[in-house]
Amino acid sequence: MAKLTHFDGKGDAHMVDVSDKAVTSRVAVASGAVKMLPDTLALVTDGTAKKGDVLGVARLAGIMGAKKCADLIPLCHPLPITKVAVELTTDADLPGIRIEATVKTTGQTGVEMEALTAVSTAALTVYDMLKAAEKTMEITDIKVTLKDGGKSGRFEA
Repeated sequence: MAKLTHFDGKGDAHMVDVSDKAVTSRVAVASGAVKMLPDTLALVTDGTAKKGDVLGVARLAGIMGAKKCADLIPLCHPLPITKVAVELTTDADLPGIRIEATVKTTGQTGVEMEALTAVSTAALTVYDMLKAAEKTMEITDIKVTLKDGGKSGRFEA
């Protein structure tokens, strides 16, 4: 197991110093899902959810979440994000909505946390927009599926 770098010699948490790391192109992809009843999913696919365009609003929320990651996660570095793409897809077999976020930067540290935050924020927004119809929705399977760039190279789940 790799040594954790967010702790100093005393065991106190701190922000990792990345100033000596090379500036490289980096990308991360994360995914997740919101499971719901078929009738709730129909509100999305039929466009009849009371709060409006569930997928469109959740997409924008995911983008905003990625951009605010360093404000939410204490030890994340603020990064110059060059791209955030959030895709939401209805899936009758789930039933629910599958979410995938891709985040890119050119910098000294990766964007896995930004991709995970984008998926999480999009999923929470889906829940918020549909909670009047169903409170038993389940946010699930949030994970990094791809990370590339930097010293540690490529990871693909």
